[in-house]
Amino acid sequence: MNPPDQNISDSSAFPCKSCGASLKFKPGTAHLVCEYCGAMNDINPPAAPIEELDYESFLAKAATETDQLTITAVKCQNCGATSSIDPKIASSLCPYCTSPLVYANAVEEKMIRPKSLLPFLLDAEKAKANFKKWIDSLWFAPSALTKAVLQADRFKGIYIPFWTYDSQTQSQYIGEQGIYYFTQEPYTETDAKGNAVTRTREVRHTRWYPVAGQIDFFFDDMLVCASKSLPVQYVNKLAPWDLPNLVPFDERFLSGFICEKYQVDLKEGFDLAKNEMKSALENKVRQQIGGDEQRVVSVDTAFHNITFKHVLLPVYVSAYSFNGKIFHFLVNARTGEVQGERPWSAGKIALAVIGGLLLLAVLYFIFKK
Repeated sequence: MNPPDQNISDSSAFPCKSCGASLKFKPGTAHLVCEYCGAMNDINPPAAPIEELDYESFLAKAATETDQLTITAVKCQNCGATSSIDPKIASSLCPYCTSPLVYANAVEEKMIRPKSLLPFLLDAEKAKANFKKWIDSLWFAPSALTKAVLQADRFKGIYIPFWTYDSQTQSQYIGEQGIYYFTQEPYTETDAKGNAVTRTREVRHTRWYPVAGQIDFFFDDMLVCASKSLPVQYVNKLAPWDLPNLVPFDERFLSGFICEKYQVDLKEGFDLAKNEMKSALENKVRQQIGGDEQRVVSVDTAFHNITFKHVLLPVYVSAYSFNGKIFHFLVNARTGEVQGERPWSAGKIALAVIGGLLLLAVLYFIFKK
């Protein structure tokens, strides 16, 4: 394992044992591969348990060197994303917004050291194949979309930062339980002969009863994306992630890929996780209240024994600029799941509308005869 302050973007830190050239991690394996001689160098990560850190204790103390990782990174002046760089490349595009990156502005950045990650399982070609199949299924997408998003300088493998949180919760709630009851009520209507007729119908009512109680629940690995560079709704749809297969963090898994520094810090991440937990707890409160309907007046939740992990999850990212807007496309590099925004081609839509109108006109004249 490299020392805590190892620069993870410096691929020369992992030289080939055969020729001395830089090594890159090969997705789906546990070894690095030399681009020049093809030699394989095993990583052999230690079979150690994934470490959970105490949230309150970590916030209370200043982060030590062993808690931190140093990366050489460049910040995009357009979208604000901070990503590791390959020192052999003089220039590139931001993987999130396609703006040119000024590598002369690269600086060393410190961040909380990841404790674990999911290595890339799919290589770029397999991910591109999944991606192309998804794009080809999009109706009325611009013709240039497929070509643009699959370009090598736009289709990047990135380790996206996430936090996971564990917490024991204890919730005191006050609410009301609604029980249905039915009564027969008369009403008058006019029959087919125009006569007024009195009938009865069953009407549902709700009788409310006050309730209060307590729910104890443990949340395990509440996942929060720590990147603000991607649309969170699409990042969330990349789930599920096979978190039981997390491996202890090793810089060698990052060789050949980009690593983004988190933009959502540890405390902000837990605030987001708490919102998700509170939403889940309200559902559990409704289940415990029971009855036919429920009203939740208040839920007061205490969070105890909070632990966290900083983890990196592998995603292939491509960005496409269309009509002044950036569209993002994502591939889960473990499962191949594809998500993204889609632009619409006004020209294709117009042609489809015109074609439809012409078809209707032809059919009209055919059946008119």
